[in-house]
Amino acid sequence: MRRTLAAGLTLLTVTALATPTAAAPEAANQKGPKQATLTNFASLPALTFVPGSEPSGAALGTTPINGVPVPFADQPVQGFSGVLRNSDGTFDVLSDNGYGTKANSADFNLRIHRIAPDFKTGAVDVLGGITLTDPNGHIKAPLVRADRVITGQDIDVESFTRGSDGTYWMGDEFGPYLLHFDRAGRLLAAPVPLPGVRAPENPEGNPNLGGSKGFEGITLSPDGKTLNALLEGTVAGDEPGTLRLNEFSLAANAYTGKKWLYQLEDPAFAIGDAIAVDNNRLLIIERDSGQGAAAKHKKVYLADKRDRDKNGKLDKTLVADLMNLANPEHVGGQADPFTFPFVTIEDVTILDDRTIAVLNDNNFPSSSGRTPGKPDNNEFITIRLADNLHADPRVLRRR
Repeated sequence: MRRTLAAGLTLLTVTALATPTAAAPEAANQKGPKQATLTNFASLPALTFVPGSEPSGAALGTTPINGVPVPFADQPVQGFSGVLRNSDGTFDVLSDNGYGTKANSADFNLRIHRIAPDFKTGAVDVLGGITLTDPNGHIKAPLVRADRVITGQDIDVESFTRGSDGTYWMGDEFGPYLLHFDRAGRLLAAPVPLPGVRAPENPEGNPNLGGSKGFEGITLSPDGKTLNALLEGTVAGDEPGTLRLNEFSLAANAYTGKKWLYQLEDPAFAIGDAIAVDNNRLLIIERDSGQGAAAKHKKVYLADKRDRDKNGKLDKTLVADLMNLANPEHVGGQADPFTFPFVTIEDVTILDDRTIAVLNDNNFPSSSGRTPGKPDNNEFITIRLADNLHADPRVLRRR
């Protein structure tokens, strides 16, 4: 039931990860969106735990969930809400707040895991990771743990990016806040709130944003000077289905005042992640709340800040329908077309100018989008787009 950390793994290169196993189908001629193609598939079993770690899930009760006994003897490796590409073929992934709420996640330690997909075998190896801590007391609210290890009751990290100095910036949903951690996972400064926006968990009160609707996507600009931070939900008073995208200066440690609006296809939808393509464009995952047979809208859009149609919102172009990926070679033993029917899909990164990687957040042990009654694995797929992104070269070489 428990997967141990891999040792001595021969790591894949980014080039190998991006190599498609099947050519993209010929694009339709101006007759609707072009179909993207599944090129690789790997999966980390749902029941994967950090060896020798601490018990977790006490607030989940004692009744099995999707057939999984609870609570757990160790910390699960789950809930990937952000992904970063490394130069050696590994990836850093961010576990979110734990089990879905502030109340039930006090014994879930927030963590960055380092993983390596092996697309020849279809496995994903967990190579290690770091736990997030606040040893210098930058978070003024009392933490659950006296040793200042940060738990899912303290903050809800849902997105992250990495600066040129190797430090991590993370987006939280309880503030919403931006948080800056060093390479060892230690918080470097006080969390930065978003002016004029407050979640229900924000101690300042008077919330104007829904619960769990904070920073679901943050990304670093190609020049490494600014962050773009995208909310998951609509601020009260804004047009329904519009999400604020805010620019943040790393040098000033403050918001610049520049902001844009991203329009969801339906106000009931949400975004899952965002990553910069260049100074003006981002890839954004947009999703409905369905899973399995109920999953319909799971898409990746190319969003452009330049607003060429002058409607006051980012322009959107569909680049991948995750519920309709061509898979003529039946990569990973999967069907053609391939579907990614998960309630939360919260990870996207760029591998080359035409290839992206997408991962799901499996909400362990609660989500069962792939097989009803069984907990979802953490699936890792690569997708060949129908057209090149024409990305900024600095994005393609960033590590």
